[in-house]
Amino acid sequence: MHDSLSSDEVSQTAPSWWPIGITILAILMVPFAVYLLAPSGPFREGDTIFSDGQQHVFRAIKLPSPATAHETTCLLDPGAPLIIVQRPSDRPDGTILALVQGSPASEWPFCRPQTEVVLKPHQIVQKTEPLGEIQKKLAELMGR
Repeated sequence: MHDSLSSDEVSQTAPSWWPIGITILAILMVPFAVYLLAPSGPFREGDTIFSDGQQHVFRAIKLPSPATAHETTCLLDPGAPLIIVQRPSDRPDGTILALVQGSPASEWPFCRPQTEVVLKPHQIVQKTEPLGEIQKKLAELMGR
């Protein structure tokens, strides 16, 4: 009687790792695909939005005397996060009042954190483009 198995019998009983790997990859990719395919919803107060590229915006301040450009405007970095304070439907001119979040630069022309700014809907996006971010990171790595 033979106690050891032949190599053909062992290879037939060993589990294949390909189906397990493909299943794990699919589970990890489903949320990413849903995020990419999900439509943007309506603007709501408290939602986070992002500047669509570098944007020159007006600060939401009222100064008693005529102000210079550096007192009334500032510059948003591409993809700068903002929180909606007032929706376009709540404002007579259709603009969005938003609060700047976490901008590291605090000198003019850049917008300081917690500054209220007035934006037009074409100046913002509701979700970032993760594929664009991945492409930028890969381009930086290849360029070094």
